[in-house]
Amino acid sequence: MIALADCNNFYVSCERVFRPSLEGRPVIVLSNNDGCAVARSDEAKELGIPMGAPYHQVKTLCERNGVVVLSSNYELYGDMSRRVVSVLARFVPEMEIYSIDESFLNLDGIDDPLALSRKIRETVGSWTGIPISIGLGPTKTLSKLANRLAKKGGAGCFSIGPKDRAVLGKVEVEEIWGVGRRLGLRLRRVGVRNALDLATAPSASIRAVGGVTLERTH
Repeated sequence: MIALADCNNFYVSCERVFRPSLEGRPVIVLSNNDGCAVARSDEAKELGIPMGAPYHQVKTLCERNGVVVLSSNYELYGDMSRRVVSVLARFVPEMEIYSIDESFLNLDGIDDPLALSRKIRETVGSWTGIPISIGLGPTKTLSKLANRLAKKGGAGCFSIGPKDRAVLGKVEVEEIWGVGRRLGLRLRRVGVRNALDLATAPSASIRAVGGVTLERTH
C-alpha cells in the first residue's frame, strides 16, 4: 500500500500559517518577478483564476473581488516543507519526497492504512498548520488518483484499488497522472474516456496511443 501525502494549496497555506487573517479570503501567490499565479486558495479557484495565469490577465478580476496577491517566498516554503516531511517521517519507515509539497509513503504491513493516514493528516495539521490530503492505493498512479479524489470530495483521505470500478468509471481519463489533455484526446478517439476504460483496454491499443510509458500507467 502506497500513500501520497500532498499539501493543499501549499504556498497559500504557508502564508496563512503566519497570517491567519488570510483564512477564508481569496489568495494567490505569484511566481518570480510576480509573473504568474503559481498557487491559489480555494476561494481564488472559485473565482475562476487559472493555475499559471499571467497576473496582468487576471489583475482586474483580482481587484474587483478583493483577492490578496502575494509575491512568492521560497525560503519560507522550503522551511515549511521540511517541517511537514519531518512529521511524516515519524509515522513510516520509508518515504520518497516527490516535490516540495508531495511525498509518497510506504504503508506496507500497516493493519489499517486509512486510519493511520487520518492520524498523519491530523498531526501534520496540528504541528505545522499545513492542511494535507492523503490518497492511498497499491501503486503510485492509484495513490495519486486517490489523492485527487480526496481533495475533490473534501474527505481529506481516500483509498482506491484497481477493482473499484464504480470510482474509476467516474474519473475522466485526462485526470490520470501522466495522461493530460493531449494524450486524453488521443485516448478518447479510441474509446477510452475514463480511468475504468483505460484499466480494461487491451495493452496493445494503449501502447499504440502512448507508447511504453502509457502502457505502464495502464
